[in-house]
Amino acid sequence: MAVPSAHEFHWQSLARLSSGRVYHSLAEVGGQLYMLGGCDAAGRPTSYLELYAPEIDQWVSLPPMPTARAGAAVAVLNKQLLVVGGVGKNQHPLKAVEVYNTEEGKWRKRCSLREELMGVSITVKDGRAFAFGGMGADLLPRSILQQYDLRKDVWALLPPMLTPRYDTSICLQGSKIYVAGGRQCKRSVKAFEVFDMDSRTWSSLPSLPCKRSYSGVLWDNTGRLCWLGGLRQGGIHQSSKFTKNVNIFDPNQGSWTRSEDTVPMKTKRADFAAAIVRGRMVVAGGLGHQPSVLDTVEAFHPEKRKWENLAPMVTPRCSASTIVIRDRLLVVGGVNQIPSSAHEILYVKEEEIL
Repeated sequence: MAVPSAHEFHWQSLARLSSGRVYHSLAEVGGQLYMLGGCDAAGRPTSYLELYAPEIDQWVSLPPMPTARAGAAVAVLNKQLLVVGGVGKNQHPLKAVEVYNTEEGKWRKRCSLREELMGVSITVKDGRAFAFGGMGADLLPRSILQQYDLRKDVWALLPPMLTPRYDTSICLQGSKIYVAGGRQCKRSVKAFEVFDMDSRTWSSLPSLPCKRSYSGVLWDNTGRLCWLGGLRQGGIHQSSKFTKNVNIFDPNQGSWTRSEDTVPMKTKRADFAAAIVRGRMVVAGGLGHQPSVLDTVEAFHPEKRKWENLAPMVTPRCSASTIVIRDRLLVVGGVNQIPSSAHEILYVKEEEIL
């Protein structure tokens, strides 16, 4: 199927959040969008659980989380929301694990993590959740890999990652979980590893081409890792710089594509929304060398092999939470000097919207 042209993409503003929010988590259950926690304008973690109701274009308040938190890892297990770790009051990592049953409308406290952790990354395979790394209360990164069984309510230890880190990007492909980048004590790392669930072994892959933080990280429809833009860390005598570089790793080739074979974005940016919508890589908003946050949006056309400008975001912002549901990109909250309550959708006009 042909990818949509640039002029077919449109933004629409949907119901705003009840208040500005950042570092909240989004999850989809049965095509419905849930939003959990996040920080308010005063930087305090919240216990919000809200459901977006498209038929009335409103956010509906649901029973709040037992533990207020921001930056939690969230997984969907059997129509239940598993909420893991994050940052609680006093900016302290959490070990609390809670489950919300979307059919019963009730929360339950579950088996806690072995220690307080923030920046955990999570994925689901065969009804079990796999939680990677995190940062402990001592501010040091962890290499721990934990597997959660909802039915038994137990966490089991699996062989740890080769490189301790938090805020890593993970992707499940078949029986392999790819773990790329992340951070150690606020410094980005280049490590790239894969865990084979059949053999329960780790292998190292070619490292990321350069250290960049706040990049856009996408896994495309062919299973390639696309590492977009970000902030390159400066040295002792160098300032950090925003970049428009694009790096692509092909797991079939086992290597990164040569830089001359990739196409950089039009705008240098970091901390932006990134997603694949109808076969096109899309980047929106974020921070750049301009004094204010960005509203610009661009999408890569794979046949033309170029980035094209799309209509700008209605509300410019960075640090937004994003999710793709039914080929539509939803961008929720974020920051524009203060936490934003904006909720906008990017869709292709041929289709009906939410």
